[in-house]
Amino acid sequence: MKNKYTFIDLFAGCGGLSEGLLSSNKFEALAHVEWELPMVNTLRNRLIQKWGHSESDSIKRVVHFDIQKTDELINGNWNNDSKKLYSSSNHVDIVNYGLTGLIDKQKVDLIVGGPPCQAYSIHGRATDSKSMKNDYRNYLFESFAKIVDFFKPEVFIFENVPGILSAKPGGTLVTERIYYAFKKIGYNILKGNELNESIFDCSNFGIPQNRKRVLIVGVKNNSPFKIESFYEAINENKDEKNKQSVKDAIGMLPKIYPLKNAIKKEGKNVSHYSDNNNISHHIPRYNNSRDVSIFREWVDNKMNYISHKEKVDFYYRKTGRNTLYSKYRNLEWDKQSYTIVAHLYKDGLMFIHPDSEQARSITIREAALLMTFPIDYKFVGSNAYCYKMIGNAVPVAFSKVIGESIFNILSEEK
Repeated sequence: MKNKYTFIDLFAGCGGLSEGLLSSNKFEALAHVEWELPMVNTLRNRLIQKWGHSESDSIKRVVHFDIQKTDELINGNWNNDSKKLYSSSNHVDIVNYGLTGLIDKQKVDLIVGGPPCQAYSIHGRATDSKSMKNDYRNYLFESFAKIVDFFKPEVFIFENVPGILSAKPGGTLVTERIYYAFKKIGYNILKGNELNESIFDCSNFGIPQNRKRVLIVGVKNNSPFKIESFYEAINENKDEKNKQSVKDAIGMLPKIYPLKNAIKKEGKNVSHYSDNNNISHHIPRYNNSRDVSIFREWVDNKMNYISHKEKVDFYYRKTGRNTLYSKYRNLEWDKQSYTIVAHLYKDGLMFIHPDSEQARSITIREAALLMTFPIDYKFVGSNAYCYKMIGNAVPVAFSKVIGESIFNILSEEK
């Protein structure tokens, strides 16, 4: 039995999956691969500040690279254009030796990752007349499969939204494409209706939000481990009776109230203030006086519960604009949050704070706590990018459950 198992995190984002696995104290990270630079910088910073890596090692371990260039990612020897795009600072990067050089002869026990989910989401398909059939993100599982094929881990976890189960880019279920892609390289996953067992509601695992996710578990054809064992191990951690609420997650944070008149601070419009706020990322976005008034009215009058038509009419009265959809929604103290989404980078109108006196949308820190990121987790990038990376992440507490469950199965006597 190993003390720790090794993993590679693909599409690592800002580190939700990695943080959960590392915090279980049962896994060692060999590499994290991510393309968007703010996420790369956030994860590198976390490895330094929390997990004891040097700056140069964090730059090597968090690989800033386009996973679609899979052969180059694995083998290194990047061309000159790649060097210009992907090498970092003045440090010796992964350019010359790829993942094979970085990992060397260490065995990879686990590969995890969540390819971008927008192409699989039901909302994304509903807003695209061609059902996103030409979206390259539909086929990023092929790059995931190539890396699994090369390193041959005992198990892999492919995380995504439930919409992946019904997505049909090019007229074929993407889950069918995924099944055969992994079958071709010698791995088994659940197929067809069996995949309904792969849907998990994160609120049942200590996460204070209603967030459903699909976990596709893959094992080698000749593996002594059964796929069902991993799902059973995860479900053993379910606790449906003691769900965490919005208040449990963010109720202790300093209150932030609207100013009578907005001010300029360091060149930016500021609409809210707090007397005792020293929490990083706990600064609300600017809300104009109209929005402040709307937020108060919405929460005080419990307008989450009015009819759809009344919500649409309310928006027209307040803004003079027509809409087909409700534009406002507030969180409620005694319930779970709605699913934290990347759309928060555009506005927070669907994430109004539950305290009407604060009359604002949620802060970056509040979004992060609702995703169970530790309160000392620093996000690097613009405010918009911080909201985006948090909305795209895997909740840390759920990732930890996944890690502990995998560890227990892999550690069983075979």
